[in-house]
Amino acid sequence: MNKALFIDRDGVINRERNYVYRIDDFEFLPGIFTSLKKFNYLGYLIIIITNQAGIGRGIYTEEDYNKLTTWMLDEFKNNGVEITDVYFDPYHPEHGVGKYKKESYDRKPNPGMILKASEKNALNLKKSILIGDKLSDIQAGLNAEVGKLFMVSTGHKTKGVPVPYECKLVNSLDEVLKML
Repeated sequence: MNKALFIDRDGVINRERNYVYRIDDFEFLPGIFTSLKKFNYLGYLIIIITNQAGIGRGIYTEEDYNKLTTWMLDEFKNNGVEITDVYFDPYHPEHGVGKYKKESYDRKPNPGMILKASEKNALNLKKSILIGDKLSDIQAGLNAEVGKLFMVSTGHKTKGVPVPYECKLVNSLDEVLKML
């Protein structure tokens, strides 16, 4: 069975700015390519899992999201990083518009995206890692029984956020790598 690095997008891969959907607004965090190449080298399949409530709220479209994602994946490939897959959830139970206003088993903190990736890629979740920047990311990892959970301070405010004892607070992906 394979092991995976589940990684949130906004605040972990790129600088957190509310509802990033344009290439011009997307800024990779420093060191992201080097860190993710190290995870590739260690045998982790890299799987991006991201809530995209901006679609649900009508701020941007799935087409906008797909255009940005294709560009992002090309940038990873051009920098020697292999991304196995990307999962996203466009729904929001309260602020969604039209068909996007609904509960979703894939929307973090629910484990749907992780479980779908696990089934598709024959993953050993106990040997896998999740890195997020919000409590909902960590809760999704707990709900899916991912082995190691990390909340990184590069996105949403983490100071003073009560985190489950199973989660470690870190400042960077390199800090996670040093703990492996």
